[in-house]
Order: sequence, then C-alpha cells, then structure tokens
Amino acid sequence: MALRQILGQIRHADLDFRLIQNNDRIAVGVSGGKDSLLLLYALEQYRRLKQRYDQQDFSVVGIHLGMGFPDMDFSEVASFMQKAGIEYHEFPTQIYDILQLYPDKSGRIECSRCSTLKKGAMVKAAKEYGCNKTAFAHHADDAIETFFMNLTYGGRAATFQPAMHLSNTGMDFIRPLVYSYETEIRSTAAALQLPVVRSTCPNDGFTKRQETKNLLAGIYQQYPAAHENFLRALSNQDQLRLWVKGRDWQHDE
Repeated sequence: MALRQILGQIRHADLDFRLIQNNDRIAVGVSGGKDSLLLLYALEQYRRLKQRYDQQDFSVVGIHLGMGFPDMDFSEVASFMQKAGIEYHEFPTQIYDILQLYPDKSGRIECSRCSTLKKGAMVKAAKEYGCNKTAFAHHADDAIETFFMNLTYGGRAATFQPAMHLSNTGMDFIRPLVYSYETEIRSTAAALQLPVVRSTCPNDGFTKRQETKNLLAGIYQQYPAAHENFLRALSNQDQLRLWVKGRDWQHDE
C-alpha cells in the first residue's frame, strides 16, 4: 500500500510537470539514503507500469557517485538492485579530496561547493551511460525547506523546480518525488527493506537546512495543516500576492 501511494504521487508529478517522455533514459542519483534508494526502486516500478498499461517506453539507471567519504559500503545496494532487476552503476569521483582542499572559514566542508561538484559529476556520469535526463530524490519537505531558506537567507520567494533544463550541459533534471513527504518515504523505504547506507559526511545534521527542518517541525506540531498548505502554496499561482514596484494601484484584492 505504501509503495502504491508513492507511485501515485510520482504519476501525479509526471502529469503535472511532464517529467517523462517516450524513449527517455533517466539516470537516478543514488546517494545511499532512503530518498534516492526509494526513487530508483519506485521509478523502475513506475516504468514497468507505464510500459504495461500506457505503452510508454523509457529506461531507468541508478548511478552512485563515489564521493570518497570514508566507511561507506555500497555492496548491499548493488546486490539489492541486481536482485530487483534494476540497472545500477558506481561512478568514482575525487569530490571529497577536492572539498578538503577548500574548507570554509571554520574548517568545514562547503556544502554549496559540494552540491556544485556533485551536479557536474552526475551530468558526466549520466552522459557516459547514455542518459538524457537525471532524476534527483528531492521531495516535498525539501521543496518547502528550500523555500524558507531562500526567504531567510536570500530574500527570495523561490524553491527548486520539479523539472528544468540546463542549457550549458544539455541535461534535463527532474524531481519525481515532489509530492511525497519525508515521512511517507521513510515508512515505504522501511517496508521495502531498502539497504540504506548511513552518510559519513562530517556536515550531516549540522547544516542550515537541518536548522530550517527543525524550525518547520515545530510549526507543524503546533499547526498540522501548515504542512499540506505550504506545499500547496508552491504552485498556487492564482493566489500569489507579492509587491510590484512602479505598478498602478490595484483596486481589487
């Protein structure tokens, strides 16, 4: 039942944002966390359903970027995907070595630099395996957190897009889990017994995103309806009311 719900949310996102077309070959970035493992597994099940009932043909390939963080073993992931009949590859990088050369002022890894390096490496790996699209496992809570982080630290009312094209790389990026909440992903991953690999990144749990996540958790505890309302607000363009400088007065609200 849990997986069926996730598949329904992927279909909803696919229809709303036209994420997947016929003959796509989609690379799924696999970090080892519950989100990316579930995305790879669920997207392959979605592919099989679309092929059977809608005669839509596309392919899915999981790609793990070997970042170089210590004590991270992905052998169980490879074994699980092989048994599930899911194409999976490991792509070595030197990202961790590079990050250690450019620490921030406190001597810690720079998350923004890491994100940029990962995106570039993922595009390179996706192209090597013949993919025209890359799928990331960012979910509904990630989108809400990004919105609040942009408000707090950038003065921008913005979040990431469910689908976008990077013209400088020629790669399309999609996020099929944008309608799935983290609690749903966690429970589904546990029910499927996905082989989650614990991150050994030294910044894990000590980021501005984690602070924002904690702040929102307090809001949700006090105002439970806010969780769904925040997600709805991200696409509620009909009721978007922001200031526009230099525009004539508005007479109706």
